[in-house]
Amino acid sequence: MAKKKINVEGFEITILVGDKADYISLTDIAKQSADEPRFTIRSWMRNNSTLAYLDEWESVHNPDFKRGEAATFRLNATNNSFSASVTAWIEATGAIGLQSRAGRYGGTYAHREIALNFCYWLSPTFQVYLIKEFDRLKAAEAKELDTEWNVKRIMAKANYRIHTEAVRTYLIPPKLQYTKKEGVFFASEADLINMALFGKTAKQWRQENPELKGNMRDHATTEQLLVLSNLQSLNANLLEWDCDQMQRLELLNKTAIDQMSVLVGSKSLDPLKPEKKLKKGK
Repeated sequence: MAKKKINVEGFEITILVGDKADYISLTDIAKQSADEPRFTIRSWMRNNSTLAYLDEWESVHNPDFKRGEAATFRLNATNNSFSASVTAWIEATGAIGLQSRAGRYGGTYAHREIALNFCYWLSPTFQVYLIKEFDRLKAAEAKELDTEWNVKRIMAKANYRIHTEAVRTYLIPPKLQYTKKEGVFFASEADLINMALFGKTAKQWRQENPELKGNMRDHATTEQLLVLSNLQSLNANLLEWDCDQMQRLELLNKTAIDQMSVLVGSKSLDPLKPEKKLKKGK
């Protein structure tokens, strides 16, 4: 893998660029914390929500993932009976989303989607800046290769598959799985998140904005897309925990409000916002 670096708010972040995926240094990201980076990463790994996210991510992307072993990690985290480490997680579960490296490129690395999860856990605002600089890097690479790159693709994909797999697993009856009738369930859960974040369904948005192309997510701000990705991950967990729809809407809405209040608090985020905005009153 080729090694590249970006500067995020004065911190140099190493990225290992591969043919199929990029891995971002969690060790470098964690250096903004007052703690030793490895202790910060272990604290993140002890979090049950983190392990739930990693479990779902690996289940979607890694056919050799040992989910039974992962369940032991989550049980121990719930009971506060262990100190998690990336190496132990990889060795026990066969995980591919995290890497522990020695030598020249030493430290802990994570697939870019997982790195965003870690970054949000550590600092939502730093997550925005990380995406901004990562986008610049990928856009420059794309220009050299005469291809196209868009930061929205990262956020749109980050937790989408994890969310859809959770909907399929916990909501859709087995006889309807992998049929056209799945679409009703996926649309319903998408609108649940739309209501929590935007306060309206996709249909309501289209009725209010007939002159605009695309959907409300195409016209969302960068901050909204970040929160949307995080809400998809949270809803996947809530489905697993058997929360009913009204409970999930309430929790998702509260989370959206809390996260947006953090992300929009800095005027320095303005350059990240798309130029096209909804007309006033829409």
